[in-house]
Amino acid sequence: MTSLDRGREPTPGPIRPFDFPKVDRREIDGLDLRVARISQLPMVAVNVFVRAGEWALEENVAGLAVLTGDALEGGTRRRSGTELAESLERLGARLHVSTGWEGTSVSLSCLADRLTDGLAILAETVLSPAFPDDEVRRAREQALAGIRQAAMDPASVASHEASRRIFAAGVPYARPVEGTLESVGSLHRRHLEGLAEALYGPRAGGLVVVGDVTYDEIEAMVLDHFGSWSGGPSTRREAVVEPRSRERGIFVVDRPGSVQSELRVGHVGIEKSHPDELPAVVLNTLLGGAFTSRLNLNLRERHGFTYGVRSRFSLRGEAGPFSVSTSVATDATGPAIREILTELEGIVSGGPTAAEVEAARDYIAGVFPLRLETAGQVAGRITELLVYDLEDDYHDRYRDRVRGVSVAAVAEAAQRHIRPEEAQIVVVGDAEAVVAELEALSVGPVEIVGQD
Repeated sequence: MTSLDRGREPTPGPIRPFDFPKVDRREIDGLDLRVARISQLPMVAVNVFVRAGEWALEENVAGLAVLTGDALEGGTRRRSGTELAESLERLGARLHVSTGWEGTSVSLSCLADRLTDGLAILAETVLSPAFPDDEVRRAREQALAGIRQAAMDPASVASHEASRRIFAAGVPYARPVEGTLESVGSLHRRHLEGLAEALYGPRAGGLVVVGDVTYDEIEAMVLDHFGSWSGGPSTRREAVVEPRSRERGIFVVDRPGSVQSELRVGHVGIEKSHPDELPAVVLNTLLGGAFTSRLNLNLRERHGFTYGVRSRFSLRGEAGPFSVSTSVATDATGPAIREILTELEGIVSGGPTAAEVEAARDYIAGVFPLRLETAGQVAGRITELLVYDLEDDYHDRYRDRVRGVSVAAVAEAAQRHIRPEEAQIVVVGDAEAVVAELEALSVGPVEIVGQD
C-alpha cells in the first residue's frame, strides 16, 4: 500500500468533460419556449420570465416591480392566497417569485407526473393575479420593514451608498433595487395592476422547462395554459449609464462608536454582453473573486485586516458596478483602503501572471458543472439567455471560451475596466475615529455624508 505524503500539496486533476443539456427552442404563438430534458430524477422546474424589472421604472415608483412580484402569491382571480398555497401543497409543488433589474421570474418545481396541474397554477398566477387590497398592504408593509432593517445594517448601508456614489443621478442602478421608504410607501393596488397589465406578457420574455419531460409532452400543456397569453413591453427603457464622478473621493457614513468599518471601493463596470465579459470574469477571480485572490491574500493572510474581502463585476443588462467589499476593525480602515488601492493599481500596471490566469481559468471551468446539479439551476441558466439576449449556445461553449482566455486578454481587460483613479470609496463606521487617517492617505477628498 502506497503511503500518503501529507506534507505535499495535492495537484489538481484534469478537468472532467461536461455537456450542457440540449435545449429545444421553439416559438408558440409568440411565446419563446425552451425545453431541456434531464431524466435522472422525475422532477421538473419551470421558469416564466417577464420583462418587468426595476430598470424599466422611474424613481418615484422605485420598488414597484419587486412589490408586484412579491404580491403575486397573494391570490388570483380564481383563488385566494390561502387557496393558492393549499393547491400547491396538495401537489407537493413549490412556487417562487424573484424580481431584479431586468425582469421577474416566476418559478415552479414539482414531480413530472404533476406538471399538468402545476403548470395550470403557474399560468393562473402570472396571467390572472388579483392583487387583493389586504395582500397588497401585507406585501407593502413587509417591503417597508425590509428597507428599514437594511438601514440598520452597516453592510447594506455601505452597498446602497456605494451605488449612489458610483452612478449618476437618474441612473436606476444608483438606487436600491427594492426601492425606498418614500417610493414604496406611496404604492397601492392600482400601481401593481397597472404594471402587471403593461409588462406581464411574453414579449421579450419566455418560458423555460427543465426536467423529466420532452418537448412534445410540454407543448400541448403550454398551449392549453399559455396559448392566449400576449403583451409585454414593446421596448426596453433607454437610460445612459454614467458615473456620478470621475474623481476619486472618500465618503464616510458616520456610525458613532462602531468597532468596525464597512468598506466599498468601486466604479462603473461593464454589462453582461460586453465583449470583455469572460476576460473580466477571469480577471476578477484572480483579483478578488476567490479565496486565493490577490486581495484576500493581502488583506486577510498578509495583514490580518479582515476575515475576507471580495471583488465583483456585477454583470447586468447595462454597465453595472465593479466593487470591492469587506469589513475591517476601525483602526485598520485606512491601511485596508491603501492596500485595496495598491492591488487595483498593481493589476492595472503589471497585469496578471500566467500562473494566476491558469488557476483562475481552471477554477471557473471546474465549478461550472457544480452549479448545474439540479433542474432548477439549469432552468436558471437557460433563463439567463432570455434575460440578457445571449446566443443559444452560450452555456455550451462557456467552459471552452473561459479556458481560451489569454494572459494578454486579462491584462487588457484590467487596463480598460479597472480604474483606481475613479474609485468611489465608501466607509460606514465611526467618523471621529477614521477621518484623520483617511485624510492622511491623500487619495482623495474625505466627506462625511448623511444616510439616505
